[in-house]
This record gives sequence, structure tokens and C-alpha cells, in this order.
Amino acid sequence: MPVAGPASAATGRTVRYTVEVEDGLGVDARTVAATVRKALLDRRGWQTKDLVRFVNVTPAQSAAGATVDIRVTLASPELTDRLCAPLQTRSEVSCWNGTRAVLNLRRWVLGDDSFGRDVARYRIYQVNHEVGHGLGHGHQTCPRRGTPALVMQQQTITLGGCQAWPWPTRP
Repeated sequence: MPVAGPASAATGRTVRYTVEVEDGLGVDARTVAATVRKALLDRRGWQTKDLVRFVNVTPAQSAAGATVDIRVTLASPELTDRLCAPLQTRSEVSCWNGTRAVLNLRRWVLGDDSFGRDVARYRIYQVNHEVGHGLGHGHQTCPRRGTPALVMQQQTITLGGCQAWPWPTRP
């Protein structure tokens, strides 16, 4: 189910995105879309780091064939495995594949130990990390013990001595 929202105010290159939520997950699609918007439109996000102007493509525009650069999709672990193939997500992690940032429902609901009990911050990380791949960023490692992790670090797998951090820009 695609969900609409506003564009960012940034003036850099335009990236058109949609938010899609697999039917039957029992989550509110509008809440998911609001979290994605918060991640993409925040001054600590990619619009500042990469000078990206995010424009939300509405469901009607998408159905009419409008160009979409990034599809942010919340999916069940099973659908995540299929959408992420050939990457092996083992029903555990999210991925970037093609033009799709696939957010695994299991992580969306439970978060990850790296972020403690702060599931809301983990969701921001989840969006920013996968969208970062869509913007051309690869994985990074902890730059220095005790510092905030880079958003492109695989924080779900290891913090490597860094502290969990959900944003592309540094504090």
C-alpha cells in the first residue's frame, strides 16, 4: 500500500520516493510513512549530507507511471527474503536491492540490541542506512572507539566499539 507525504525543502538533486507497506502486517501505514518522512526530511539526514531534495510520489502519481527513484518498503521477514534475493537476509535484516529499500518488519517492531530499547531511533537508522545505499553509499566501519557510529556502518551486526547513531550527519 503506497502512502503519500510532502517533499523536503532542500535544493540539491531530486530523489523521488514512495513509501509502501505490505498488506496484512498490522501496522499503520501512515505511521510508517511519518517515520520515513522524519528520517528523510530531518536536517541531520541525507538532504544535508548529500544535498538531496526528497520528493514523495503519491500513490496516484505512481499508478500513473511517475518516475520513482527509491521505494521504501516495509515487508514481512518472508517477503523481505524474496525482495532482497539473492542477498541472504535470513528473515532478520533489511536490505537495498535495485530501487528498493526493504525494511524488515521484524527489525521495525523489535529494533536491535545496538539501540537498546529505543526502537524509534532504530527505525530512523533502518531508513537512513538502506536509503543511503540507494544514494550510492557503501558500508563503513567504526572510525574510532567511543564515537558515534556512521550511518552506513552495519550497526545491526556490530557497533565495533562505536555508539549507535541513526543519522548521516555527525552530532
